[in-house]
Amino acid sequence: MEQITYALITVIVGVMACFLYFWGTNWLLDKFLASDEMGGRESVRRDTLRTKIRPWLFLAPALFFMGLYLAYPVFATLWLSFGDRTGNNFIGFSNYLWAFQDPNFLQSIGNNLLWLIIVPSAATAFGLLVAVLADRLWWGNIAKSLIFMPMAISFVGASVIWKFVYDYRGPEADQIGVLNAIVQAFGGTPQAWITLPFWNSIFLMVILIWIQTGFAMVILSAALRGIPDETLEAARIDGASDIRIFFDIMIPQIFPTILVVWTTITITVLKVFDIVLAMTNGQWDTQVLANLMFDWMFRGGGDSGRSSTIAIVIMLAVLPIMVWNIRNANAEEVTR
Repeated sequence: MEQITYALITVIVGVMACFLYFWGTNWLLDKFLASDEMGGRESVRRDTLRTKIRPWLFLAPALFFMGLYLAYPVFATLWLSFGDRTGNNFIGFSNYLWAFQDPNFLQSIGNNLLWLIIVPSAATAFGLLVAVLADRLWWGNIAKSLIFMPMAISFVGASVIWKFVYDYRGPEADQIGVLNAIVQAFGGTPQAWITLPFWNSIFLMVILIWIQTGFAMVILSAALRGIPDETLEAARIDGASDIRIFFDIMIPQIFPTILVVWTTITITVLKVFDIVLAMTNGQWDTQVLANLMFDWMFRGGGDSGRSSTIAIVIMLAVLPIMVWNIRNANAEEVTR
């Protein structure tokens, strides 16, 4: 009850503050740029000036908070990447030189590249496959709902679920992990799957693919519904098989959407952290950049210089994809 009360008070205070801000700034603008007693060109100049300033009054709070929460941390992190572990002493590019000579950093880069190659491609492919097949089934919407459901689960929650799938209780103990139960059923030997180098990274990627397939399916399903029925009917009348219709008509028409889905998942992959932290914490050669940054920032006393360097590397990796995504979205808006 106490929390609800605080929440209501916060909402009321926020709404009143917004109202006072907009009313006050407009009042000040009209007062200092009043044109009632003016005439001629001065009146027109003041009216024009008020018209130009007024939208910025509405945008100013948003721009301020965006600058405070987005732009400032970027510049602060960049500055810290040139400092020592305390952030008080400037050491130039030493942290960057360290990064590209450190085995753990290089291993994290390699793992991130592996994630980038496998996860976006697999999630997009599975999403597209489900989107195409589900439309042919009477229970397709139920199937879509089940596949989309993991999107509602946090990465940590999904990791906990998959921990039970990969669970290993020792060679003589009863296995409760689904994967080991299947292996045993076929006469195989149970394994501690998440400790197997290389394959453990694949097992972690399966979790993200499981989550992101629902996202890809929803977007691509909407794109597929946008393909004109006349085009598909004409292809069928001409004798085209379903495979040819899929590859020669459907894929080309929704290719921009496929790229958007692929790049969006790519950005998510570059920031992957929760799954690795919850499943292995970077052990057994599964380290990734985000988890390595967390290690340097919050463990062993913390090193703001090296952790900020890793954060800048992640940002530089994400930035081109985000710019491309935004430019692509703007281009699509123009062509509509």
